[in-house]
Amino acid sequence: MYFYPCLLYVAGLLVAFAYDDISYKRVASQSHTIIGLGNEASNAVDRKTSTCMRTLPIGRNNPQKTVWWKVDLGGVYNIQSINMLFKNYDGYEDRQRGRFAGFSLYVSNTGVIQGSRLCYKNGPHDHLPPLNFTAICPESGRYVIFYNERYAGVTYPTGFELENVFTELCEVIVKGCRNTGYYGRNCDSPCPTNCKDSTCHIQSGACFMCKPGWTDIHCNKKCGDGWYGLNCSQQCKGHCRDGATCNHVTGQCDKGC
Repeated sequence: MYFYPCLLYVAGLLVAFAYDDISYKRVASQSHTIIGLGNEASNAVDRKTSTCMRTLPIGRNNPQKTVWWKVDLGGVYNIQSINMLFKNYDGYEDRQRGRFAGFSLYVSNTGVIQGSRLCYKNGPHDHLPPLNFTAICPESGRYVIFYNERYAGVTYPTGFELENVFTELCEVIVKGCRNTGYYGRNCDSPCPTNCKDSTCHIQSGACFMCKPGWTDIHCNKKCGDGWYGLNCSQQCKGHCRDGATCNHVTGQCDKGC
């Protein structure tokens, strides 16, 4: 089953240059590496387009069926876009595009796909992805993960390469705000005070989640009377003194019972 997030994506480096490159020379890893020098995961974040990572092939008749590559940004940052430059061979562009077709991009705080946010999914109704690809991805997270698969018994769209599907990423450029807790085209606007983990939408400043006790888009409203905690989802219990409501953050009676 394919999932199609409603996201804008464009080919090439069509990103705002005011945003910071937050993936340069960060720690990268991959699911498997083809034997030989010069195929390491770190090649995709060295800003040298002549060096590329390379994995073992995946395919219906290959031992490997899935592949992933990820970069650890070193902290939780507000992200704006992810640009990927895939390796090309003169005269074989369609083959290379077919190899990368169907890939997914995730943003994660833990480094594993489970529980991550899907940023982009190349599906059967999309064109084959360009070899210089940018996904607009206003998320926050510590890891960016590339994933692809080729399973036996699955019908893939026309144009998808099905055997000996090598993954060769030459550069992955994650753009965002290097200063944690900031957003805006120049990364100079602080996220609202009550945003959880000091992260917010890099363009609008809207909080992804609120700290306990707060609600609304910018987390500037207290929980309603009688409610407290994360997402204002917990109801006050007991009898606070003078009929007061409980603390909107802790749920306790500040003036006693």
